[in-house]
Amino acid sequence: MNLQFHEIGQRLRAFRLGSGLSADEIAKRIGISRTAVYRFEKGDVVKIETLISLSELLDVSLATLLGVEIEYISSAVTYFERLRQLEAEANQIVVLAGPISFLLASDEFQHSLEKLLKESVPDATSQSEKALENVDRIIQILKERKANYLQRRPTVVNLMSANDCVRLLRGGFVGRPFLPLADLEDRRARARKEVEHFINLIESEPIGIQIGIVTGTLPHTTFQIFRNGDQKTLSISPFRLGEQPNIRLGVAMITRTEEAVSLHESVVDQMWSESLKGREGADYLRGLIERVEIEQKGHYLSDDAS
Repeated sequence: MNLQFHEIGQRLRAFRLGSGLSADEIAKRIGISRTAVYRFEKGDVVKIETLISLSELLDVSLATLLGVEIEYISSAVTYFERLRQLEAEANQIVVLAGPISFLLASDEFQHSLEKLLKESVPDATSQSEKALENVDRIIQILKERKANYLQRRPTVVNLMSANDCVRLLRGGFVGRPFLPLADLEDRRARARKEVEHFINLIESEPIGIQIGIVTGTLPHTTFQIFRNGDQKTLSISPFRLGEQPNIRLGVAMITRTEEAVSLHESVVDQMWSESLKGREGADYLRGLIERVEIEQKGHYLSDDAS
């Protein structure tokens, strides 16, 4: 087995962040120095015995730490940190992520995300406090991801689901049900503004950004393909930001296996060939906004009449 210690170090950091343990705590529990922990995360050689101790402490399989075939990730913090690492080296990113792709989203969306994610955490669970702490970690990672994207500007191919856009426009950016009507209207207005942001992106045709609107049914799980030269990495995730966010439950997967990447590339090729692009895509999204607004006005008129 040809071990890539730089990549092992990246996974160690991601799973440490997901565990909520500091480098000091990791060092004390397995009997090494804090400096050693940081060296390992930067890609220094790690003895297999130390890796076994780290995998047991971080509650992750040794195979996942080594990157053997598939990484299984049950922490949103760990998953978003792994995305940050992959994005930092990719020259092209293919994204299928519901109505909103975080890297291309507006500054307003990013600024409102912390409140939305905290709102999505149920109050009456034993894990609520930890989940709220995880939101702070996720927000920091997301800020680093966005800053890295703006600095490097890798090519982004973003497939957007028209059906997901309709659901977002109808429901707005909400983290939990039964919000007050006035608050709900504000969330719907934010959703409209965000879809309009993507319309502007499509029409302005910025270098390195391609957006396709898919009008048919798309897979429920999101996935991304990161290309760095000949190296391709696939991530599949149940974690969501924005529309009906989920940062608590699920298992994400990251792999470089040729079969998995190839099959998803075939799905991308098919969806891209069928998608609406350019002026046609922008006009389609505008039509969705108009139809949802007419629909909602009809509901209000019906309620007034009753």
